[in-house]
Amino acid sequence: MAAIDMPIAGGHASDAHGDPDAMYLDAKKGIASWMLTLDHKRIGLMYLTMISLAFLAGGTFALLLRIELFSRGKTIVDAETYNRFFTLHGAIMVFLFIIPSVPGALGNFFLPIMVGAKDVAFPRLNLLSFYLYLCGATLALCSIVMGSIDTGWTFYTPYSVQTTNSVISMTMGVFVLGFSSILTGLNFLVTVHTMRAPGITWTRLPLFVWGMYATALMQILATPVLAITLLLLCAERFFGIGIFDPKLGGDPVLFQHFFWFYSHPAVYIMIVPGMAIVSELIATFSRRAIFGQFAIAMSSIALALLGFLVWGHHMFTAGMSEFSTMLFSALTMLVAIPSGVKVFNWTATLYRGSIVWASPMLYALAFIFLFAIGGLTGLFLGTLSVDVHLTDTYFVVAHFHYVMMGGTVIGFLGGLLYWWPKMTGKMHDEVKAKIGFVFVFVGFNVTFMSQFIMGSRGMPRRYYDYLPQYEPFHRASTIGSWILGIGLFLTAYTLLEALWKGKKAPRNPWGSAGYEWMTDTPPCLVNFHETPIITRGPYDYHLATPEELATGWDEVEAAAPPAKKSDRPHSK
Repeated sequence: MAAIDMPIAGGHASDAHGDPDAMYLDAKKGIASWMLTLDHKRIGLMYLTMISLAFLAGGTFALLLRIELFSRGKTIVDAETYNRFFTLHGAIMVFLFIIPSVPGALGNFFLPIMVGAKDVAFPRLNLLSFYLYLCGATLALCSIVMGSIDTGWTFYTPYSVQTTNSVISMTMGVFVLGFSSILTGLNFLVTVHTMRAPGITWTRLPLFVWGMYATALMQILATPVLAITLLLLCAERFFGIGIFDPKLGGDPVLFQHFFWFYSHPAVYIMIVPGMAIVSELIATFSRRAIFGQFAIAMSSIALALLGFLVWGHHMFTAGMSEFSTMLFSALTMLVAIPSGVKVFNWTATLYRGSIVWASPMLYALAFIFLFAIGGLTGLFLGTLSVDVHLTDTYFVVAHFHYVMMGGTVIGFLGGLLYWWPKMTGKMHDEVKAKIGFVFVFVGFNVTFMSQFIMGSRGMPRRYYDYLPQYEPFHRASTIGSWILGIGLFLTAYTLLEALWKGKKAPRNPWGSAGYEWMTDTPPCLVNFHETPIITRGPYDYHLATPEELATGWDEVEAAAPPAKKSDRPHSK
């Protein structure tokens, strides 16, 4: 692969950050070098640290909720505290963890490397977006100290206008977090358009980059709607101007329209990055070109666009006209097509692939299984006659978690295990990672499959207490949450253990043809010592040289010389 010298790009001044050819973690020392860094990789690690803490906080509230629901009546907290725990769990998980998780951490770290750039287009804006995230998180968590908030993570009016609890601090925190999301999306769009290395055409862009590109479009177009909505909510509370409060002539359903016009695209802001990771994992551990690469890329763009047209299916029982409900139901069925394209193409890639059963691949296969359940149950909720029965039941809770956690979080964990050697230079213990996966997979399904059953039998969501016939399902769900928690803690321990006990990672431990593995492990400060000139696609295993695919890791065999199509092995 030929290369030429590359000038410093994106405002990344090497004299301010250390030797450009030094490994990025060693290029400059001291806390100030992290707090003031413009290096996208260090910013990605700082995002990873903060979202991990948010995940810990949100998961703790989830476990407390499940413990409370283990038995009828009061178990550990009263009803008012339960409502606060529920709200904090939802708000922290959605706004502080899931939405920024993949773009902020993995996207920041790998998108510039995957397009052959030395940094993002606007490094200072990138650092600003991280500090906006910190400010927004601080404001949001201040609501705990100021009496907490019990409106639910959707902040529905008129209750959020009339209640005396700390709605303002939480909503203003989410408002600031929105600006962080917008700046990150803007940075990604400009980087992809203007900073691709020679040879990286649009058809050669990795699918992870396509996923980040589609996510960035949604972040820029949808997030301002949420910001305006929350500003109107604050104005309503302060000035009583009658936008959402029916006592003042306002319309609470208008708030729902505004909120879901953002929040349904936000569902795809959360899930499309997980899909992008899975595309990389499937290609790498199947040892073959991704089937229908351009179709998968365009399906990400289609999800980004169609996601703006289906917000009304959250409001089938809110009093819309019959024509509106039918239209939104039809559009909901339409949006299933791009997701189906991805699932079928991933399955076709697996067919006759030389599959390596590494821990990231297990998470990729789990993603396909769990997301398929989440997507199919979404069709039930998109069907008018069925949704009337299932609205506001635990069926919706289970569907949401199968898509968000069974999708985004499972994909995020797979991506973290996959790219951990590149980020840290250390290999994790595969045995522990696989054991952690088993606990996560089993615990997740026990937790939420039981919620599908009791939801279909009429158990309403968000309730502090319940009828006796639902107690076995709640107990099963709570036990499942403990198993899931064990798996997540074991996975976290596996990754952290690698930092001090892991073997030194080779340049390309998984034998991937992806562009990000063509540089040092870990990368140098400016990613590449020379500008790469790309002569093949990121999934062209038949064109990659043995040197590019060499692993040096004894658990993954070095890739064999390119085989003819008819000679490809069925399995490994």
